[in-house]
Amino acid sequence: MAIIVNLDVMMAKRKISLNELSEKVGLTLSNLSILKTGKAKAIRFSTLETICNVLDCQPGDILEYVNDATTR
Repeated sequence: MAIIVNLDVMMAKRKISLNELSEKVGLTLSNLSILKTGKAKAIRFSTLETICNVLDCQPGDILEYVNDATTR
């Protein structure tokens, strides 16, 4: 099982930089970068809510579940 983070896709669609998103969400660049690259182990709902608010999107636009068994 894998959770794919599509934050970079949504940022590109909304034409927002990592620096600008960091300022608007209130996260450090390093924490936002960890999330963007899919290396994060968890995300708080409040953080996800704020990101969705800033990017005007749904959580499913950012997070995607892929079943590894179906991709093999």
